[in-house]
Parts: sequence; structure tokens; C-alpha cells
Amino acid sequence: MAEEADAVSTPPARGHADPSAPDKGRRDGPLAQALAPVAGFGVSFSTMFRKIYTEEYPEKPRPTEPRYHGRHQLNRHPDGLEKCIGCELCAWACPADAIYVEGADNTDDNRFSPGERYGSVYQINYLRCIFCGLCIEACPTRALTMTNEYEMADDRRGKLIFDKDQLLAPLQQGMLPAPHPMPEGADDQSYYRGEVGAATPDQQAWVQQRGAGADPKGQGDA
Repeated sequence: MAEEADAVSTPPARGHADPSAPDKGRRDGPLAQALAPVAGFGVSFSTMFRKIYTEEYPEKPRPTEPRYHGRHQLNRHPDGLEKCIGCELCAWACPADAIYVEGADNTDDNRFSPGERYGSVYQINYLRCIFCGLCIEACPTRALTMTNEYEMADDRRGKLIFDKDQLLAPLQQGMLPAPHPMPEGADDQSYYRGEVGAATPDQQAWVQQRGAGADPKGQGDA
């Protein structure tokens, strides 16, 4: 019985190799030993004969991918009113605390967006921004999107805090600078349903009268 107990092999401890087991990964051939140092440089040798591509930046910047996360942009409706409603959801969603928003109430004489409120103060601190895009997903009106622009380096930290004027999308054809009223008979839902197009003649006349210093409602100083 003692001889049988001695004949039973004890399995090796966990994490230790069995010295009696053959080394399956070992290569003892002379050719394998001779090529072993060269095999370590396989990746280096394979890239030595590839064509070198030099990016001539900034003279010829390389185009970015269509969905690249670059500088933010505050969009407008087709008539020029701002899409931002000052809800501050983008600021709450930002994990880096890089966005600061202050909302204000719209009035008939001072309307910047459809509905009740608009973003009176909007700032993005690009010293903190990590370009994750969570603010874009949180925006309920698609007011905030990200462009392909990435050249934002500067020599002063203060210049990397962009305000609303720097983030607003440029005016396109048919748009008027806010503030101005909504088209006659339209409400905020008309904008979200896509029923509002370019600025109407009444909106254009309102902006021209406001720029000339006259009362757009015809209730000037009498």
C-alpha cells in the first residue's frame, strides 16, 4: 500500500509548471535560434520600405472625418431665431463642468428664440472641454452641435473661453439677426415641426424699423 501511495503523482501547485512535462513552445532547432533575433525586428523591417507620407501642416491641413468632434456651434432657425432655449441641460450633462449657461425670458419686443426662454449667456471653457459630445446628446432642440474646426490653440488662457457671440452660427441667406418676432400665426411648435422658413417681409420690416430707432409697433414717442 505504501508503494502504491508513492506511485501516485502529486499535481503541481497552482501557478507552477510541471518540470516533467515537455516544453511545447520551446524551439531547439538551429535555424530557429539563428532567426530569433531577427524575428523581433519584423515589424520594423516591414515598415522600412513603405512610402513615407508627410503631412504639410498647416499649409495643407488634412481633412477631418465627417463626425469629428471639434469646436461647438449654436445653431439658428431658418428665419434667424436662435435654437437655444436656455434650459441648461448641456451644462448639467458636461462631465468636465466646461459649459456655463444663463437663461432669460423672451418678450414680444425682445425675442431671441421661439418659446418662453433663450440663452442670454453661453460660455464654453475649452481649457476644460474634453470634446466627448455628451452636451450634444443632452440638447433637446439640436441647438448645440460640433463642427470640424480644431485649430483653437492660443497664447492666452482667457481667449479659450468662448462666449455666445463666438459660438453662434453665421447668418445664412433668408436669416435675420435676433431679436425679432416670430412669423404671424406661428408658435414654438411651428419651428419644431419645420413649418417656418426664411424670414418673412413683416419680420424684415420689424428689424429695419428697430435698427432705424423707430418703434416696430408704431408706438413711438408721440
